[in-house]
Amino acid sequence: MKAAILKAFGSPLAIETVPDPVLGTGEVIVDVAASRVLAYAGEVFSGARNYVLELPIVPGAGAIGRVRATGPDATHLKPGDWVYCDPTVRSRDNALSPDVALQGLTAAGEGGLRLQRYFHDGAWAQQVRVPTENAIAIGALDKADAGRWSALGTLLVPYGGFLAAKLQPGETVLVNGATGGFGSAGVAVALGMGAACVIATGRNALALTDLARRFGPRLRTVTMHGDEEADRKRIFEAASGPIDCVLDLLPPAASTSQVRTALLTVRPRGRAVLMGGVGWAGGPGVDLPYAWMMRNCITLRGQWMYPPHAITLMVGMIRAGLIGLDQFEVTAFDLAHANDAVAHAAANSGPFRMTVIQP
Repeated sequence: MKAAILKAFGSPLAIETVPDPVLGTGEVIVDVAASRVLAYAGEVFSGARNYVLELPIVPGAGAIGRVRATGPDATHLKPGDWVYCDPTVRSRDNALSPDVALQGLTAAGEGGLRLQRYFHDGAWAQQVRVPTENAIAIGALDKADAGRWSALGTLLVPYGGFLAAKLQPGETVLVNGATGGFGSAGVAVALGMGAACVIATGRNALALTDLARRFGPRLRTVTMHGDEEADRKRIFEAASGPIDCVLDLLPPAASTSQVRTALLTVRPRGRAVLMGGVGWAGGPGVDLPYAWMMRNCITLRGQWMYPPHAITLMVGMIRAGLIGLDQFEVTAFDLAHANDAVAHAAANSGPFRMTVIQP
């Protein structure tokens, strides 16, 4: 089969013929129809992000595809089924604290690296081998829509945060960093889950205006200028009531001050979830007032990715029309032009813009 291969950090992807994946027990082989290209994929491949990748590797985190073959333990999946290949691979021998690797992207700790060594290659190939539990049936779809369905990988990240926060219909939500790909998806997810009001914050005023156009009066936007007290005051004015939940999705380039500005707007007994990249490149942590958090019974949680059942629930929301994939503008590249796809994704990031590779 054909695959894109990263052989050395800082080098272009090589498009080569490699052996087809070999099926094992507890595994599924999927014919890849479309796979997302992250806006920061080039930073990963250059080594700038210091992601844990043992090279050479076929990158590509997650895919939409059709089942080619299943192992003997599969009881529902069958060849031809459309599935989402979840890149979040979890170890099976520790239910309480599983090791995690993001297939084709990175790994967490030594245990995650061991997972990566086995489920080594990602989805930028004609076929990909995934754990059985990571091939999630999504129902019938037109092959022409596979690229748009790749948005699952973007929507699921903020959805994991809202599930962790136990977001309830009718609540007011603040999405911090709403002008990025994951943040804007978080706005759509919160509204789809029934939030009465979503406060979208960011520095890009044009992107915020576009979000307001897309989502109407349940969305309130606040342009952040970097003055904590002034920005926080404008958030309170936009909310017109208590903020029940804050989801932070700020990128690595953002400051800890931007995180703190949003977190300190949450109501007493409110919840805040951290899912962004602040601090990944080093530097100081977020300084939060101990007494304020204690006296106001604030719940603060970190969340990486999403629980396995989130995929089925998200598919259900999409099928029900609660979240529209037609929001996403998709630009597709074939496998031979994978390097062009990486460059395009970096130059065309932002709300509801998506680059995909279709092997």
